[in-house]
Amino acid sequence: MPSLLPESGSPSIRALPGLPSARSLGAADACLLLLPVGDAPPSGLPSAGRWTALHQRDKAHPGDVRVTALGGARDTAAVLGYCKADATPFELLTVAGKLAQQALALRPAARRIAVLAPGKDCEQRLEALYAAVAAHGFHLPSAKSRKPKDPPPHRVAEVEVYGVAQVDATRWRATAEGTNLVRHLTALPPNTLDAAGYRRALARLARRHGLRLRWYGEAALKRLGAGAFLAVSRGNASRDAGIAHLSYAPRSRPAARNKTARPDVTLVGKGILFDTGGTNLKPHRSMLDMHTDMAGSAVALASLVALSTMKSRLAADAWLAITENSIGPKAYRPQEIIRAANGTTIQVIHSDAEGRMALADTLHLAAQAKPKLMVDFATLTGACVYALTERMSGAFTNRESLAAALNAAGRDSGERVWHFPLPDDFDGDIESTVADIAQCAVEGKGDHIHAARFLKRFVPDGTPWVHIDLSSATRRGGLAHVPTEITGFGVRFTLSLLLDQERHA
Repeated sequence: MPSLLPESGSPSIRALPGLPSARSLGAADACLLLLPVGDAPPSGLPSAGRWTALHQRDKAHPGDVRVTALGGARDTAAVLGYCKADATPFELLTVAGKLAQQALALRPAARRIAVLAPGKDCEQRLEALYAAVAAHGFHLPSAKSRKPKDPPPHRVAEVEVYGVAQVDATRWRATAEGTNLVRHLTALPPNTLDAAGYRRALARLARRHGLRLRWYGEAALKRLGAGAFLAVSRGNASRDAGIAHLSYAPRSRPAARNKTARPDVTLVGKGILFDTGGTNLKPHRSMLDMHTDMAGSAVALASLVALSTMKSRLAADAWLAITENSIGPKAYRPQEIIRAANGTTIQVIHSDAEGRMALADTLHLAAQAKPKLMVDFATLTGACVYALTERMSGAFTNRESLAAALNAAGRDSGERVWHFPLPDDFDGDIESTVADIAQCAVEGKGDHIHAARFLKRFVPDGTPWVHIDLSSATRRGGLAHVPTEITGFGVRFTLSLLLDQERHA
């Protein structure tokens, strides 16, 4: 059976100023060179004639990728790609993914890869190449009992980054490993990543990264009045669902290590381990991949792990709502009235709107520590996919002053989001005559906005809050630099939002 956690990390990074020597380039299995259209390979590059011939083969266009071999002891593969001079981070990641794909197709057992991106703003292109190599060299979990004739090659061990004396290697690796952790967890089959398995994985990560972990099982949640979460978990065959609370406190800030300290950021994630739709049972095609409905929890978790790996100065919490949405004699039903932990009564309309139910109590519990910012992640609505496709994810906030930071984080990270409005009048569509609020509207139009309005009710007005509807969690054919249907979308965006953007709450 597949392992609960990835077996190895991302490639190490060695930054080297200038161009590679003939000896160092000859020791690499592949060399990736990414140029803006209009530029030519550097004349001082070893095997310059081969690079020039490759470049002059045809007129270059953004997105073009060309390959040749440089000879030498390892017959180094040369992969040349082109981008716009003003390429966006998303465009850079996309073309970098093409280069990495070609390199690993030519050299599937590659252990050492050199990357170059001469010219202005080279570091952004170099990071995109590294991220692409780390994504393409990562193998999703497999449970095949027979060994394949061609077993998966070892992952790339080292990436040599030329043209810069120093890079933020810790962040590059933490970001790549976080993205791949999301991909791994999301790909696990639901009989491996069940609630008990997820809890074991959390315990291992907590020990490995020095995180505090507290588990709120169903008995504890009943005492806390978390009726919305418990309504969803009620149909499960086992009584092992719960809400996990993990905390990272910087060693550089002793005050932040106090259990009562106010977190700088709290990350909340929807962890529906398998979603049948409940009493309103999904049809076959809609249910088939519902083991991925826990991607939001994986993003929150992996982002917290990345902050820990980077030894960030931000004190951060993660709250994960972990349960299945199962069918059974005790499963919750339409027209039930449920009381959430904050006292709100909810009229159930559709059992397949379970994500907002599980998140409602989780947001309320997470808000008790009065975080300076709260961000939740959820594969929440099909309406968001209809609005944006799977190329972008939806963003909502209760602070209009955060909108610019959200858009900038999406742009700068290459994980694009679209900021949707959150107007009060949408509450009229989810009014209830028998409870404080209806779980959702009977019709599905605008459901991504209705869901955000519903969740907002469980966030105190004094808490700045962001909701990310992860329509990009999966995409057939991959997305940007990630080649698999499970994209790992969210960690790059989160780190950019928390570490790079000026936020005004």
